[in-house]
Amino acid sequence: MVFDLDGTLVDSMPLVLRAFAHALRPTCGDLTPETITANLGGPPDRTFRALIREQEKIPEAMQRLMDYTAEHWRLIRPFEGMHGLLDHLRGARHPLGLWTGRERETTEWILTEHGLGPKFDACVCGDDLPTHKPHPGGLEETLRQLGVTREQALFVGDADVDVIAGVECGVRTLLISHDRPVDPALRAQAWRAVTTPAEAYAVVRAELSAS
Repeated sequence: MVFDLDGTLVDSMPLVLRAFAHALRPTCGDLTPETITANLGGPPDRTFRALIREQEKIPEAMQRLMDYTAEHWRLIRPFEGMHGLLDHLRGARHPLGLWTGRERETTEWILTEHGLGPKFDACVCGDDLPTHKPHPGGLEETLRQLGVTREQALFVGDADVDVIAGVECGVRTLLISHDRPVDPALRAQAWRAVTTPAEAYAVVRAELSAS
């Protein structure tokens, strides 16, 4: 089992969007959540390069993002049922991996705050490799660390890039849509698509019980 972090295990997207909006406001004005979301994926500087025309202002935006996140990151909460699912999977001896586009520093903050670090056998973050979602390199590295084949794996994420990466890697991918519009062609590539994390957790339990 490989999980994404933000929007999959922890309810962080409202804070992520507010943090990026705060960071980008001096250079880009007030951007819509849809514009920010469309450019998320990989480490923050990748998002900034896509949205900030004056590239020399990226370090300032990065500092604003980190300052805002450092002040507010404890607002991030686990989704209901997340701890129970991970404990169930560990009890059943399923290797568990985490693959997130979030950089390692703030990933470690979240994992430590919620006691998640010891639950995972592998963890690959957005700044660990030169490639980023939707490139499947991070997923391939997670599977390598877990010592499992792509045919044995199931990946759970909430973003289009998660599905694209999973398909490219040949791994079944369960998409959590959070009731947002998803392109039908992309939805069709997902192994399964559900609306909420709770639904995804139920699917994971049922699938692994059946196997």
